[in-house]
Formats: sequence, structure tokens, C-alpha cells
Amino acid sequence: MMTNFDIIFLVVVVVFVFQKLRSVLGTRPDEIQAGSEKAAHIFNVIMKETQAAAEQPEEELSETDKTLRQIPNFNKEKFLNSAKKAFEIIVEAFAKGDTEMLEMLINPKLFKRFQEVIEGRRKEGVQAETDFIGFDEAEITQAKISKTGTAKISVRFVSEQVNLLRDKDGAVIQGDENFIQKITDVWTFERALTSTSPNWLLTSTKKS
Repeated sequence: MMTNFDIIFLVVVVVFVFQKLRSVLGTRPDEIQAGSEKAAHIFNVIMKETQAAAEQPEEELSETDKTLRQIPNFNKEKFLNSAKKAFEIIVEAFAKGDTEMLEMLINPKLFKRFQEVIEGRRKEGVQAETDFIGFDEAEITQAKISKTGTAKISVRFVSEQVNLLRDKDGAVIQGDENFIQKITDVWTFERALTSTSPNWLLTSTKKS
């Protein structure tokens, strides 16, 4: 969309061209008159197009996009790439029971829930396996900023995975090694706007 700066720049260029045409055209009066009329016609046409572009309404932003614009230095593409990487790491770390990795990427409240599940599996002698295939979709569905200045962004992930549970003898008790699941999750990440760390922590997970 054409901005006010674009319009001003265009007008300056048109005026310059108009004056240049007048200066380089022949010195005969009829040539000057014809050149001036031609330049004036070009000027009028461009100005009409410029005015029409300036009068076009701005594209309506969604509430989510309006909120994202309030987050300093936020880049949607960069955030989604990081969120996808975090999703893959967390899913695989949860399956392996890697609490050290999970603690760095998840807020304390959610980490406690993950830890309880991992400890429960260990007590029962159950092992989880996740083979992450890839993403079908990843999109931001919601963004909010709390009164205390914490940004929360929800992302809908549609991924393909193979998930298994094995007993202490290695026998599959849940899942199928040959079946690829298409799973939809909605994860919410948060970060304080005043934080010096660029990292977003996972705060909630939901199946959709």
C-alpha cells in the first residue's frame, strides 16, 4: 500500500520530470507549448492515480496481529520457526524423560506436571518413544498482553508422529510402530516484555 512518504516522493519526482522536460525541449514557442501540455498531461494522470491510491482504506488487522505489533522487535516468521523447534525438542525430551532439557523450556508449573508423568512411567517400568515426522501446519491463533506486561502467544501445531509405550520387557503396550498419527496441539508460550532474555517459555498444552 502506498504510504504518505511514497506519495510525497512521487510528487517530487513528477515535478522534477516536468521541469526537466521544459528545460530540454526546443526553444521554438510551438515546441515549448506542446512539450508543456504533454508534461502537464502526464503530471495530471500520475496525480490522479496517486490520489486514488492514497484514498484506499488501510488493510484491517486482526486483533491478534494488533497485539503482536505491541511486542517490541517481534518477528512472526522468526517466532514460528523457534516455536516449531521448541515443540519438536519438548515432545522428544518428554518421551525420553529428559527433565533437564524440559526445565529450560517450560515454566515451573507446567514442568511439575510433566515431571509427575515421567516419574509415573518410571515407577511402572514404562518407556515412551516418539518419532517426530514433521509439521503439516503451524500458525499463531491468539496473542494477549496481560496488565503486568506479559505477552502470551498461542500456536496451533498439526504434526505427524509415531508414538509408542513399551513395558519393562520392551513389548508395545500402546501405539503402533507402523502408524503415523496426525496430532493437533495448541501450545501457549509467554514472555515478559521487560525481560532481557529473548526466550519464550511454554506455559500450557492442549489437544485440539
